[in-house]
Amino acid sequence: MGAATVCACPSPSLGLLCNFPSQSSSFRTRVSCSSPPTSLSPVDKTLSRIKNSGVIACLRANSAELALEAAHAAIGGGISVLEIVMTTPGVFEVLQQLVQEHPSMVLGVGTVLKVEDAKAAISAGAKFLMSPATVKDIMEYVQYSETLYIPGVMTPTEILSATDAGAKIVKIYPVSALGGFQYISTLKKPFSQISIIASQGITIDSIGEYITRGASSVVLSDAIFDKEALVQNNFNKIYQLARSAALRGSEAVERQKS
Repeated sequence: MGAATVCACPSPSLGLLCNFPSQSSSFRTRVSCSSPPTSLSPVDKTLSRIKNSGVIACLRANSAELALEAAHAAIGGGISVLEIVMTTPGVFEVLQQLVQEHPSMVLGVGTVLKVEDAKAAISAGAKFLMSPATVKDIMEYVQYSETLYIPGVMTPTEILSATDAGAKIVKIYPVSALGGFQYISTLKKPFSQISIIASQGITIDSIGEYITRGASSVVLSDAIFDKEALVQNNFNKIYQLARSAALRGSEAVERQKS
């Protein structure tokens, strides 16, 4: 009986090293070797869906009832990632109802500044939390949770500090005041490996430019939830704006992939 073939995989990057013995000699060769496939964590799934959408709709309303109606209009228009701002009355109840109605959506809470609010948002079903600045207590609290935390940053130092602390993606805020998509383009030169969301003052027409310049996604507030439309309960207008934004976002993301 001949000697058995012996294979070893020291690392997936090196490949599978096999020793094939024969009666007179043996030879070794290297073939491909890969690790068993692993499923994405809930946080990474949320991050992936945010990037694939290209648009985060940011909703702030004067009442829970108005928030729900506006959210329904935006979701009907194709929005798949929705942020409800903390200043919205009954924000956690609104979130909880939307989670029950749309369990597959990526729903989160924005302008979260306290750990207590982060805990309440997570309990209500938030898949992500967003802040205008980096709140270290929140960063530490969500570190081992299934909720993505998106801290707000302005400068290169703040970007590095947030990512070193564990942030998987950061929000550049207020981006329009800092130079808009040109600022994103400048930041991506030294930080090409860091995922960035652009937020504040972005229009539907500029979505494509922001994505092209390096933003993984953009936050749209008044551009979708038009203030006048909210006052007049013009949910059809919100639906139309959401539809346009969702389409622009998906098209911009697809162009970047090709």
